[in-house]
Amino acid sequence: MNYFSETLLVAGKLIITFDPEIYQIVFTSLKISLIATVCASSLGVLLGLWIAIHEFVGKRFLQHLLNTLMAMPTVMIGLIFYGLLSRRGLFGNLGLLYSDKAIIIAEISLILPIIINLTLTAVQTADKRLFITLKLLGAKPYQQITPLLKELKLMILAAIITAFGRAIGEVGAAMMLGGNIQGTTRTMTTAIALETSKGEFERGLALGLLLLLIAFSINYALHILKPLHK
Repeated sequence: MNYFSETLLVAGKLIITFDPEIYQIVFTSLKISLIATVCASSLGVLLGLWIAIHEFVGKRFLQHLLNTLMAMPTVMIGLIFYGLLSRRGLFGNLGLLYSDKAIIIAEISLILPIIINLTLTAVQTADKRLFITLKLLGAKPYQQITPLLKELKLMILAAIITAFGRAIGEVGAAMMLGGNIQGTTRTMTTAIALETSKGEFERGLALGLLLLLIAFSINYALHILKPLHK
């Protein structure tokens, strides 16, 4: 049996025996990512709908900006917030650096453009007859939000699931802002980097397998949603 096979068996054993340290890290990752996704979705969906409904100067530029922000490297987000949250930064007195709150803030900033942009795209690709009907009924822009949410709920949910997948796989900003503190800010991605650097490949692989399982579940959920939307 080669080295990788042996390591895989040990990693599998850590997973099926519910190693407390492994699952503490998984719980921390899920908690941080879920909070960030809920916060970003609450704001991002409404902003996406508002931008789609209204016509204003600079709308096309804003869409290009959102596309750019979707591709922003996570280390860049980490660098920006490190400067803002460090002791000499603008918000240094809040003491947020190296806390789970700092990672949540970074992940919100990371996935907010994704949710806004995907919501905006969902509205733009919706049946044009919906907008005509709403206007004929005399619905004002803010009154169009609820019907649009009902009509596009599956596409918006898909946007939120996509954003969650992006958040839970984030590593750069989490490492820079969280400090990889055990039991507090150590997420699956930062733990994988740490365990591998320590030579604890088995633990890193176990976490990688669990992260892969979560990613598979997210993609499977999206796969189920697509035919439902049709």
